[in-house]
Amino acid sequence: MQQQDKAIAVMQPYIFPYIGYFQLIQAVDVFVFYDDVNFIKQGWINRNKILVNNEALLFTVPLKKISSFKKINEVTINPSLYPKWKKKFLKSIEQNYSKAPNYELTYNIINNTLEGGEKKSISELAILSIKSISDYLNLGAKFELSSVNHTCSEKLDRTDLLISICKKTGIKNYINALGGQELYSKKDFLKYEINLRFLNPQIKPYSQYANDFVPGISMIDVLMFNSKKECLQLINDYELL
Repeated sequence: MQQQDKAIAVMQPYIFPYIGYFQLIQAVDVFVFYDDVNFIKQGWINRNKILVNNEALLFTVPLKKISSFKKINEVTINPSLYPKWKKKFLKSIEQNYSKAPNYELTYNIINNTLEGGEKKSISELAILSIKSISDYLNLGAKFELSSVNHTCSEKLDRTDLLISICKKTGIKNYINALGGQELYSKKDFLKYEINLRFLNPQIKPYSQYANDFVPGISMIDVLMFNSKKECLQLINDYELL
């Protein structure tokens, strides 16, 4: 594939994010984890939802000295609270998903990801959760870190940062999550011959036992109830605007 045909995306790392995050990974050739931007409290960096008693319930990885003045990759996991949290979280996974068709495989992915998490930053753990699932599903995007591969990020505003990353990589197609329509203008990107598009996720229902479908929760849930082939079918169901 020629460089002008490739696509790139940039996103903050989230812990076991929902399927739309993986649709964005699937849509691009290079995916940049934006890990040197300020941490957002009450966001999705260290939190997500799983199915508990047929309802979406929030889980939160415990962190140490949370501050919105720290970069994501500077925020560490609380080593004294994490082991107890991990044990409780895995128990909750077992109680609520043990009868799911792909329980054992998915449980192993979760458990292996969380192993030794108390020694990691939340950025490292979140990225590992995303890479573990991407590896299982054989998603083909190349992963980069903004803090390593694009160190200009601190000096630029959002639009200029994304344009700078595209220019540095030589990639002419930038794909953003749908919410970016309120932040970015296609005209600003076209000035630099970069085609900006937005991914509109199509979240199709799937069977969660015999209950009403609960959308928008962690990819953990998708993996539990769908085979690898079915997961890929769901991930490939999106449109670019």
